[in-house]
Amino acid sequence: MINEQALRSYLLRKYPDVSGIRITRLGAGVQGAGFLVEMDTKGGEKTCVVKGLFPEGLGHDYPSDRASVFLLDLDEYANLPGHVRALDVLSEMADGSIKSVGGGKEYYLLMERVEGRHYFHDLSEMSAKEALSTDDREKIQAMASYLAGIHAVKKDSRTLYWRKLRDTIGHGECLMGVFDLYPDGTISYGEMAYLEKLCVDWRAKLKPYTGRLSQIHGDFHPGNIWFREAGSRKPQENGLKSGNPGAARRWDFVLLDRSRGPWGEPADDVTALAINFIFFSLKNHGDLRKAYKDALALFFEEYMSASADLDIARVSPLFFAFRAAVVASPVFYPDLSPAVREKIFRFMRNVLLTEDFDIEKVNEYISG
Repeated sequence: MINEQALRSYLLRKYPDVSGIRITRLGAGVQGAGFLVEMDTKGGEKTCVVKGLFPEGLGHDYPSDRASVFLLDLDEYANLPGHVRALDVLSEMADGSIKSVGGGKEYYLLMERVEGRHYFHDLSEMSAKEALSTDDREKIQAMASYLAGIHAVKKDSRTLYWRKLRDTIGHGECLMGVFDLYPDGTISYGEMAYLEKLCVDWRAKLKPYTGRLSQIHGDFHPGNIWFREAGSRKPQENGLKSGNPGAARRWDFVLLDRSRGPWGEPADDVTALAINFIFFSLKNHGDLRKAYKDALALFFEEYMSASADLDIARVSPLFFAFRAAVVASPVFYPDLSPAVREKIFRFMRNVLLTEDFDIEKVNEYISG
C-alpha cells in the first residue's frame, strides 16, 4: 500500500540529518492502514506515523477523495486541543516519487484554453424556430453519438454505481446541496423534504442496476459543450469523434469541466442535456413545443439508437429531478419567473412519481 523507497527519499529530503530509516506496518482498520517510521538522527531517534486510506467505499473511491480527507486533517488537527498534530500531506506521483502537497490554503487548476461557442447560444436561438435546422440536427446527433460512445465503456463496481446514486441526492453539488442554496421562500422546507424522500425511494429502485456503470462526463450541460467549425480542433484537445468517420460534418465540439468522478449512470449525462430542451421551451413558450420538442425527441432517438440502451427511460427520473432542481434555482437563474419555476417543480414532482420517463408525457408532467 505504501512505496517505501519513495517515502525514504522524501524523508531524507525533509530531514537532512537522518542517517537511518525503518518503516513498519502498524495495522489496518476499515478505512485504511498505518505505518510507523523510525528515523535515526544526530539528536536521537525521531518517529512519526504515515496513514493511507483504502481506495474503495466510504467516499474514498478516487484519489481526489483521499486527498481531500488528508488536507482537511492537516488544516484541523492542530485546532482541536489535545489532538495529535498532522505534519504534512504526501502525494505519490505517476513516476513513483513522493512529494509534499500540504500547507496550501487554496488550490487551483491550470487548463488548456479552448475556443468556440457554448451550446446555450443554440438553445436560445431555437426560441425563434418552428423546427430544427440542419445545423441543429447535426449538433444533437453529434452529442448523442458522443455520449453513446463514452457510455459504452463499462466497469464492474457496485460501490461506484451506488455512490453515483447517493451523490446525486446528497452531494453538496447535487440535489440536496442545490436545494440548500435556494433563498428562503422559493420552496417550502416541507416540499423540499418531500422531493428528497422521493429521490431516496428512487435510489432503492435503481440499486439493482449496477451493471449499467459506465464512463461518464458527469456534468454534460450546455455551458460545458463548446462547438466550432469541424477541423478547427487543435491536436492536443479532447474533442469530438462521433458518427461515421468518413462522413463530412460541419461541427465539432470540445468539453469542459468533467465532474464528480469518471464512473456513473449514463442517465446523468443524458438528462444533464435533455432538461435544457424542456427548460428553454418553458421559458420561451410555457410548455414543450416547436423546435425544443423536436430537439428532445431527436436527442433521445439518436442516443437510444447509438447506445441500444433500452433502460434509459426507466432509470432517468432521479437524474431529471436533480437537473430540474438546478434549472429551477434562483441562484443559477435569478430572472426566471415564479410561474416557470413552479412548472419546473411540477415536472420534478411528477417525473419522480412515474415508473419511467415518457417523452410523450412531458407536458403532462409540467401541467400536473
